[in-house]
Amino acid sequence: MVTTVSLKDLRPDLPKVIDRIDHKLDRYVVTRRGTPVVVMMSVDDYESLMETLDILADPKAMMGLKQGEDDIRKGRTHSWKNIKKSLGHL
Repeated sequence: MVTTVSLKDLRPDLPKVIDRIDHKLDRYVVTRRGTPVVVMMSVDDYESLMETLDILADPKAMMGLKQGEDDIRKGRTHSWKNIKKSLGHL
């Protein structure tokens, strides 16, 4: 959930807002005089976002994802049972 809050309104509620961000993964857009200036999110959210950006910026990773999607569309998949069986030989 994304909530917009003014800096003035945020100050007295900051501990509660941080708890909501930490425990419920809420996100906040903080405004100053009506203009968005900061986004507040959990560290887990931030790290996930950065990891996604890294993947999107990596041409090899994107090619692999597109190939995987193409394989799924064409039915080139393996059952979980067969995967577990083949991994059992390692």
